[in-house]
Amino acid sequence: MTPEAPDGAPSSATPAELLAEPVKALEALGPGLITGAADDDPSGIATYSQAGAQFGTSLLWTTLICLPMMIAIQSVCAQIGLATGKGLAASIKRVFPRPVLMALVALLALANTLNAAADVAAMGETYALLTPGLDRRWLAVGFGLVSLALQLFVSYPRYARFLKWLTASLFAYVAVVFTIKAPWGEALRDTVWPRLNLDRDWLTTVVALFGTTISPYLFFWQASEEVEEIHSDSAVEQLTAAPEQARGQLRRMGFDTVVGMTFSQVAAFFIILTTASTLHVHGITDVRTAAQAAQALRPLAGDFTFLLFTLGIMGVGLLGVPVLVGSTAYALAETFGWRSGLGLDVGKARAFYGVISLSMCVSIGFGFLPIDPFKALFWSAVINGVVAVPLMAVAMVVVSRKDLMAGYIAGPWQRFWGWAATGVMGVAAAAMIATSF
Repeated sequence: MTPEAPDGAPSSATPAELLAEPVKALEALGPGLITGAADDDPSGIATYSQAGAQFGTSLLWTTLICLPMMIAIQSVCAQIGLATGKGLAASIKRVFPRPVLMALVALLALANTLNAAADVAAMGETYALLTPGLDRRWLAVGFGLVSLALQLFVSYPRYARFLKWLTASLFAYVAVVFTIKAPWGEALRDTVWPRLNLDRDWLTTVVALFGTTISPYLFFWQASEEVEEIHSDSAVEQLTAAPEQARGQLRRMGFDTVVGMTFSQVAAFFIILTTASTLHVHGITDVRTAAQAAQALRPLAGDFTFLLFTLGIMGVGLLGVPVLVGSTAYALAETFGWRSGLGLDVGKARAFYGVISLSMCVSIGFGFLPIDPFKALFWSAVINGVVAVPLMAVAMVVVSRKDLMAGYIAGPWQRFWGWAATGVMGVAAAAMIATSF
């Protein structure tokens, strides 16, 4: 995948050359890898676990069809950041009326807060399984405060490296499958040949899988992190500032995004396969949280499988929650013209870090309210499903504007799959609303 760039831009390392040199490949990975891994947060794990528990391997095809759509829409958002030197909200503000942006950002903030609250609660609940006797709510407070401290007091280059290493926690779900007996033949068949059901539960689960995979907070995060990379890494420059390096920058971004989104969907595949091979075959078909999935696995697959699954939940939770609250802060800061960036000291971006702090405190506080985390996840999925459609359409319009993109518009592959993702998510949002009431 190589987006369009002005003629004459020299070629840098190709994806094949990067793969041949592992050190260079690792250096090229950043916002795309972190974004892809953050997609498999505890709420995502709960959704994938429910799909496997309820329908076995029959929904594995969703991981394959979501992959090119994820790559396209995330590379579009990243390209907007690289070409404009601004985040997604700031770019939208240049094209669409302010009330449109305000409405989208308000819905994004609500969905992200509900999602982050459910994720923080899930981390506390999961760790409580390893430490019986400790209050899950106070464990959630601990996780939330650690995450907040990292965002407030660790410089962006170090923080980005920390997040990059946390993506390794997703390997836990690959390892889990090899501790159990998985029906590989059936799994491969269901990956490439969908078995359609079309009843309400099946349709709702499919919609939830699309909604948890293609989420608005990821759009804002990756665009803003590309801008952060421009400011913090001398090897990354805005496309218009270094046109002679543009093609290489786009290749680096494309490689990073392909790896990150592939990583995300491989993890989703193995989570569905694990729960299909254990919970589903033993008649356990109702899993509401990631912690419930981990607990249900223990008597069926053993302590080691349970431990791997549990550690994976906590690792991706520490990765996903900062992305959720960070994307809210970026969107609000760009909407209102505040200084923003994890590379800035707290004193130089008080409103930006204030949003992060408030979002995190509200998310922690949800654990002490009589609110069902599963319902919080459900409504955040509904809002995400609705908001994703106009946001993707808006992003596709922005990335096609030569005046805004300085000529670095989306390529044919991005346009095809980007609009396909918008259409699929439009149908998914309509189906979600129709089956929810």
